[in-house]
Amino acid sequence: MLVIDGVVGVGKSTLMNILEENGYVAFEEPVVDNPILEKFYYDRERYSFPLQIFFLNKRFKNIKDASKIENAVMDRSIYGDIIFAKMLQDAGEMSKEEFDLYIELFENMIEHCKAPKLLVYLEVTVDEAMRRINKRGREYEKIVERDYWEKLNDNYRQYFDEYSISPILKINVDNLDFENNIEDRKKVMNLIEDKLKEIQQGM
Repeated sequence: MLVIDGVVGVGKSTLMNILEENGYVAFEEPVVDNPILEKFYYDRERYSFPLQIFFLNKRFKNIKDASKIENAVMDRSIYGDIIFAKMLQDAGEMSKEEFDLYIELFENMIEHCKAPKLLVYLEVTVDEAMRRINKRGREYEKIVERDYWEKLNDNYRQYFDEYSISPILKINVDNLDFENNIEDRKKVMNLIEDKLKEIQQGM
């Protein structure tokens, strides 16, 4: 089981689709059929807790299903989800009581999750992430202020600097276009394959 993580707009879904073309079974992030996500961006305080519970529940199901398959790849997972909940509490958009309940649920669920074989963390600067977000064109993302994306990037870097649940591969994608550039795509795929071989040899 591979997990791809990184901030909004970094290219997680694109990389997951490339891996799917190379024989992996894809487990998409629950964004498309999410009835709360767009409402959240317009009223974070009202919708922060139900949104995080929605994601937690869906990611828990995804990782359980993915762990039963030999070659699954996930677009984000339950592990990095806690970053968003912490940010919402820090910003006063989720109450302490809600956050404590979220953490309790998170910890109960984690006990039943099989750790991924490899987590691929895609690093990117805020400027590049915002450029990609604007290019993608989701209106509810485009209204978000820069300060939010800066805090999100900072929290991601801190979390994955301390991450120890599974092996991790960090790839800076500021100057990579693995969606349209074949050489960039080969480079990223080679980095992942080399890391997986290294993990296999160490087992």
